[in-house]
Amino acid sequence: MAIKTKIEIIPAIDLIDGKCVRLSQGDYSQKTVYNENPLEVAKMFEAAGIRRLHLVDLDGAKAKHIVNHKVLEQIATKTNLVIDFGGGLKSDKDLEIAFNAGAAMVTGGSIAVKEREIFLHWLEQFGNEKIILGADAKDRMIAVSGWLEATNLPVIDFISGYFEEGIRKVISTDISRDGMLSGPAFELYAEIQDSLPDVEIIASGGISSMEDILRLNEMGVPGVIVGKAIYENKITLKEIERFIAPSSSPDGGE
Repeated sequence: MAIKTKIEIIPAIDLIDGKCVRLSQGDYSQKTVYNENPLEVAKMFEAAGIRRLHLVDLDGAKAKHIVNHKVLEQIATKTNLVIDFGGGLKSDKDLEIAFNAGAAMVTGGSIAVKEREIFLHWLEQFGNEKIILGADAKDRMIAVSGWLEATNLPVIDFISGYFEEGIRKVISTDISRDGMLSGPAFELYAEIQDSLPDVEIIASGGISSMEDILRLNEMGVPGVIVGKAIYENKITLKEIERFIAPSSSPDGGE
């Protein structure tokens, strides 16, 4: 019998003023600063056996160009984490800066809705291993511009259109759940998997416990982004470590 692939746990670090923060439902007025040193946080993740990091430049998202590339560079050079980077990537120059600073992958959301030709150009230039589609949804419709703007574009139709163009990696956030610790949109991810089984869907938003992650894993979801649940200690790094390497000795050195 084939062994089911274990879901990849991808912690998120969201950046404002170079600090590690979290917002609730993308609202900049509902900001909590968790650590002033994102590199310290990234190193803690790496020590727990985590391999990948979702790094979001919230200043960049607001400014509409990359801002926190120095933090990206610091984490990329001082850890071995595979970083996917998003927020404020609007031009070829932004992508050049992100990749030169050490991003392994970049995520485009609003630009994929508003500037389709630019996004397709990036996909053609860099390939579908480096370009991730951001498909943020509210009531199953795509939302853009830091979630301030809803569209009448169904999320599955949106993903399907880009799948036909070669996209394979998709981060889908149910924005009504993001930062709310209310559980992820299981039904939405099941629908995406049923409609587009070859898409590598990464669940994001609402993760509140290891039970949520285990349920997504049972569904066969390849990846999950976890933010506030880690920072609020709803999911501990020890729990993640045990999930990643369950056979390791509890006395094993760190």
